Amino acid sequence: MTEVKTEKPAQEEGSEDFAAMLAAHGASSGRLQPGQKVSGVVIAITGDSVFVDVGIKVDGIMDRKDIMDAEGKESVAPGDSVEAWVIAVSPQEIRLSRSMSGSGVAALEEARDAALPVDGRVTAVCKGGYTVEVLGKTAFCPGSQMEAASGDADSMVGRGMQFLIIRVENRGRNIVVSRRALLDRERQENLDKLLESLKEGDTVEGRITRLAPFGAFMELVPAVEGMIHLSELSWSRVGSADEAVSPGDMVRVKVLGINKNDKGQVRISLSRKQAEGDPWQDAPARLNTGDVVQGRVVRLAPFGAFVELRPGVEGLIHISEMSWSKRVNKPEEVLGAGETVSVKIKDINAETRRIALSLRDAEGDPWQDAAQRFAVGSTVSGTIESRTQYGLFVCLAPGITGLLPAGVIKNAKNAAQFSKLDKGDSVTLVVHNLDSAARRISLAPEGSEAASTADDTAWKQHAAVGASSAGSGMGIMAQALQKALQNK
Repeated sequence: MTEVKTEKPAQEEGSEDFAAMLAAHGASSGRLQPGQKVSGVVIAITGDSVFVDVGIKVDGIMDRKDIMDAEGKESVAPGDSVEAWVIAVSPQEIRLSRSMSGSGVAALEEARDAALPVDGRVTAVCKGGYTVEVLGKTAFCPGSQMEAASGDADSMVGRGMQFLIIRVENRGRNIVVSRRALLDRERQENLDKLLESLKEGDTVEGRITRLAPFGAFMELVPAVEGMIHLSELSWSRVGSADEAVSPGDMVRVKVLGINKNDKGQVRISLSRKQAEGDPWQDAPARLNTGDVVQGRVVRLAPFGAFVELRPGVEGLIHISEMSWSKRVNKPEEVLGAGETVSVKIKDINAETRRIALSLRDAEGDPWQDAAQRFAVGSTVSGTIESRTQYGLFVCLAPGITGLLPAGVIKNAKNAAQFSKLDKGDSVTLVVHNLDSAARRISLAPEGSEAASTADDTAWKQHAAVGASSAGSGMGIMAQALQKALQNK
């Protein structure tokens, strides 16, 4: 009895182990269903069969002809990865195929029922779609069921690709196929795998596939795209996507969001500029006060022009810093959007992200060497800039204006000659006095005396007129400037 009691539990234990193994085997093989796409590693190629390890205890088997290329050579070898479709599942084997092959209505119905892709070739364009040859039969593919971006319909003729069989009726006389359904299925499979690991804040690489008025689309995995909005393409201002990227470009992006719309479709928002980092982080180290640098005018405002010094780093040329030689009432009088200019950095504030620039300082202050160029007593030539009650203002050089006072003209021997001069006329005079600090030059005909009182009054009036014409609304302009910089 003792011996029997000892053997019986052993027998029951063995039976339970065998049952558990069988159940595990069934469960493992049951995970695969016909029509499912799997990936595996080629174990061996023997005769007409290819054995594939698909991650379960039962090996997958496919026909050797599935791995032959157009030249009749094997496209894979033992150890290579391969993707295939499950066409049949049994306890002994998993039948695989890269696509459905064969001919006849039975093969078409089998491919339809198992949702297996079939190889096809577009033979012609017809009303509403395309004529496609599949498994020795002629099928119809609606235009809406071809590739999402098929482009010119005639360009599809002659192309070979895979389709899903949607309908088989009247003993094969009515066959409808879909390319898009297959692509959508593959896209969903790839999307599900991607979403298992992808999360907001990740940085990934991908290829630009297409451009749109509002941005660019990037392929994250085959058939799965994310969208880079126009504002996220670059730290620089871009008017259209082609200013920043082109189809085929490989770019690095940051995932901003993964959301579903009202239809349940997944939308992945990307940013190229955020993957590149904040350009202001190293701006203070690369740009120094006093440096003369080149930049591109990106936009004009009533109070000045914004210039991009580096991608995402802009500075402002105030209207008062645009020219030494003339009063600028509008930035458009001096600069144009898109123009490359040399500017001098007057101030950098990294905290407020503001840079003050000067166009005229980059060209040099014309008064720096005025004392040498227009020495007192020297004869100079210039052009009449304006005539006022105080005399004639004469442009001697860009940014340098002298005054021939009205009192001096009145006392001159050839007063009538000076009285006839008007704006734009040339004149030759003598430098009577020069004050570089005040930026004033008094002029006189040879042998004449300057009227100092009239001279000083004229300059003050001249300065007042300039201030009123160029900046009568400086309080409003300053407010506009401050508001514009706050909105940047």
